[in-house]
Amino acid sequence: MNSSPTERFRLDGQVAVVTGASSGIGRHCSLLLANAGAKVALASRNVKELELLAKEIVSAGGHAKAFHLDVTQQSSVTQCFTQITSWAQPTIVINNAGVSVTKSLLEQTEADWDRVVDTNLKGVWLVATEAARTMVATKTAGSIINMASILGERQINGVAPYAISKAGVIQVTKTMALELARYQIRVNAILPGYVITDLNREFLQSELGEKLRMRIPSRRFNEPHDLDGPILLLASAAGQGMSGSTLVVDGAHLVSSL
Repeated sequence: MNSSPTERFRLDGQVAVVTGASSGIGRHCSLLLANAGAKVALASRNVKELELLAKEIVSAGGHAKAFHLDVTQQSSVTQCFTQITSWAQPTIVINNAGVSVTKSLLEQTEADWDRVVDTNLKGVWLVATEAARTMVATKTAGSIINMASILGERQINGVAPYAISKAGVIQVTKTMALELARYQIRVNAILPGYVITDLNREFLQSELGEKLRMRIPSRRFNEPHDLDGPILLLASAAGQGMSGSTLVVDGAHLVSSL
């Protein structure tokens, strides 16, 4: 008998790796996946915060462990996955780690470019390919979910390297989906709009933030829980027919009138 539609969104028996898990969307994703039944490998440079999050998940009846990871360094990525696979074989990867530098185009420096592109684009590539290698080597079907942005398809002043890196993430997603489909590894991307987190809450609630909100057709910013459905869809058996897809979660911001 086929499982019910609700059961297909469950992640029991799955092992998820979440990068940038110590705060914001990454932290929310980790709690969501653990609540859905997955064991969660929490990865970032801030191991102290990861260990606190792991304790929170375990105290709620879940399974989680903290792992140090610098997504910009191949050696760190390789070492991290060696440690994770000795704990459990990953079947889900949430490529969430990301940074931005807000300056005008003419003020952006080479160091700004390197920091943003190395984290947001190179980091996604390194993590996804390393995860895929472990899945292929163990003949494990899997799902890789890359966090892109609506700025991968549109533009805004002041964050050129960020927008360029996220456009690259969309192409990484589609290219990897093509090459990894034969191994039963699905690769998809989520394109969030503005999501309220502790890092941007003050700005989004400011006068400038209010002007921004009024340009969104739905007149609202997203909350982290608005990403729950898309994440569970792409991570679970419910989305097994999807690969190379980009899911926009932005309250119609991307389709706003010019």
